Amino acid sequence: MSHRNARLTVHGRRLLIERVVSGRPVAHVAAEMGISRATAHKWVRRWRAEGEAGLHDRSSRPHTTPHRTPAAVEARVCALRQARKLGPARIGPILGLPASTVHRI
Repeated sequence: MSHRNARLTVHGRRLLIERVVSGRPVAHVAAEMGISRATAHKWVRRWRAEGEAGLHDRSSRPHTTPHRTPAAVEARVCALRQARKLGPARIGPILGLPASTVHRI
């Protein structure tokens, strides 16, 4: 499923590839389909590298979250919340964390 702002669906990307493979210039096909040459080249490049799978949307989720609160700290916050029924303003100083971090957990 394409995202809401995508000009081409997977079917449209297949049409783009078919037209380019048949010998038509990428710039002409891009103009016909209402996309930029850079976008057309991107889909052709992905198709050549990955085949049919390259025509599907990729996740925009980041691979890593470097500033995430460690799982051990999250567990300590959850334990304090359940055991003592404390809020973020009280748990923060106990663990040496900002109240906003405790609230986010």
